[in-house]
Amino acid sequence: MKRIVVLTGAGMSAESGISTFRDSGGLWDNYNVEDVATPEGWERDMSLVTDFYNIRRKELQTVKPCRGHEVLAQLEQEYDVTIITQNVDNLHERAGSTKVVHLHGELMKVTSSFDPNNPKYIETLAPDHLEVKIGEKAADGSQLRPYIVWFGEPVPNIETAVAFSEQADIYLIIGTSLNVYPAAGLTAYVPIDTPIYLIDPKPVQWNSARKFTHIQAGASEGMEQFIKLIHK
Repeated sequence: MKRIVVLTGAGMSAESGISTFRDSGGLWDNYNVEDVATPEGWERDMSLVTDFYNIRRKELQTVKPCRGHEVLAQLEQEYDVTIITQNVDNLHERAGSTKVVHLHGELMKVTSSFDPNNPKYIETLAPDHLEVKIGEKAADGSQLRPYIVWFGEPVPNIETAVAFSEQADIYLIIGTSLNVYPAAGLTAYVPIDTPIYLIDPKPVQWNSARKFTHIQAGASEGMEQFIKLIHK
């Protein structure tokens, strides 16, 4: 069974109605990144950061996987599919994908402030308890913080992502600018004879000598085109 490895970014979830961070009108227009997505912001104002992610979780409950998510999940009927995602939502899983590596954490999980990547302290919030409060503690006694990889923090799953990228028979990139490292560097590990496809409606400035097929469309339409290309 051929191995398809998929790298997804914010454009994958944009069709579901989740704001992207970098585009005009995105989340960063309303919040300062240093305030809500850095360890220093957390130390300065835990209440602000906690509220920010509480709001994100409530928003996530109001959206559904887009057609692109669903087509990606259906690929598992024919291929060994691994998704490496920069997104913190759970839309891939809700669409039915079974092998998902989250590079930047998971919105529906919380963890210890002292030891955030220790599996002992990572917990998934119940659907009826999505609002974390200041004073709620992890098992080690520290304030619960979002299980999110903030700017300036190490990316614990990057080695796992590299290993999957090295094994790809087909590599598919959806909705990412290829400007955010270390995720953007994963393509360097893709075998030289493995075809790379990139789905994005905008022109992509990818500074690589590596050839790739650009499907200039959104995630849903792009996935339909991708299926046709690999079935030729």
